[in-house]
Amino acid sequence: MPASNPPQGAHGGAGRPREPRAERGLRVRPVSSWCAAGFSVGLGLTLAYLAVQTVLRISGVLTLLLLALFVAISLEPVVAWLARRRMRRGWAVTLVVLALLAVLGGFLALVIPPVSAEVASLVHTVPKWLDQLHDHHSFLGRLEDRYHLVSKARRQFGSDLGKAVVGGLLGAGHVVINAVTGTALVVVLTVYFMVGMEQLKCFAYRFIPLSRRAGAVQLTEEILLRVGRYMLGNVVTSAIAGLATFLWCIGFDVPYAAALGVFVALMDMVPVIGSTIGGIVVSLVALSVSFPIAVGTACFYIGFRLAEDYLIMPKAMRYAVNVHPIVTVVAVVVGGALLGIVGALIAIPVAVGIGIVLDDSVFPRIDAA
Repeated sequence: MPASNPPQGAHGGAGRPREPRAERGLRVRPVSSWCAAGFSVGLGLTLAYLAVQTVLRISGVLTLLLLALFVAISLEPVVAWLARRRMRRGWAVTLVVLALLAVLGGFLALVIPPVSAEVASLVHTVPKWLDQLHDHHSFLGRLEDRYHLVSKARRQFGSDLGKAVVGGLLGAGHVVINAVTGTALVVVLTVYFMVGMEQLKCFAYRFIPLSRRAGAVQLTEEILLRVGRYMLGNVVTSAIAGLATFLWCIGFDVPYAAALGVFVALMDMVPVIGSTIGGIVVSLVALSVSFPIAVGTACFYIGFRLAEDYLIMPKAMRYAVNVHPIVTVVAVVVGGALLGIVGALIAIPVAVGIGIVLDDSVFPRIDAA
């Protein structure tokens, strides 16, 4: 007699015994806790806030780090050229760094003596001005008798005058210390970046999937090459601006010709606004000679700026990426608003890199779609 099939009530369709009704009643479905979800959201917002505050606190260090990386990338073509001449990379980096330190030392040697002389002259002149304020026959004395400048200054500042002077001196010292420390930090970081540039690039390339790594490496190397060429062209135009300033000051007896020439060369490296600031400073110094010389200096810089934009810059940048003037102005304004002078300095190379990415990667995909 064949065995009878088990009843459907005792076994399921898959041959498994059905759970008792009591055990089925004890099973509880997992329900997400509002408390746990709120805690997770609050913890995420707190961590995000702390991360933003940390970035804001170290924003100065990050800016110096970005500047050092930018300088290292700009000098990479020179280091690579020396390395192709059978010079070890370490020696090539050493030679380039020594050249930069020589330029920096020369600039300080030109600027510090006249500034020190002017400060010493001011310190010796202040007591004479104070004596003239009490001399009713001098020009300052007559001004004091008519406008009562000393009494107005005392009422304005009161007992806080000494504190203001001390605070100003301490603030000036703090600025000088920050400038020296920042310069030393940028130099040290630049040396490290230049020595380890190849290792740094290899490390960054490992974050790109292997299937797309070759194209990314080629695009990155093209960007670095074009940025380096752009900066070298910018150095050439800045050197021409500094030399023209030196010759102009020598020709018209404007004081501190060498220091002003180096200053204009450094300022001219900042696009759009750098040469304008340099021209204004030189024109103000030319006022010490005469007013016509100052006006002529201002006109000279206006003409030189036009020649630089339409003659010198196109010749020096013929191997780099051409950037539209509108893009240049917008990039400099945005970069300056975000990072100050450093942002204005790196704005054009960043725009160059973005343009290469758009031309080689983004636009071809859009056209092929």
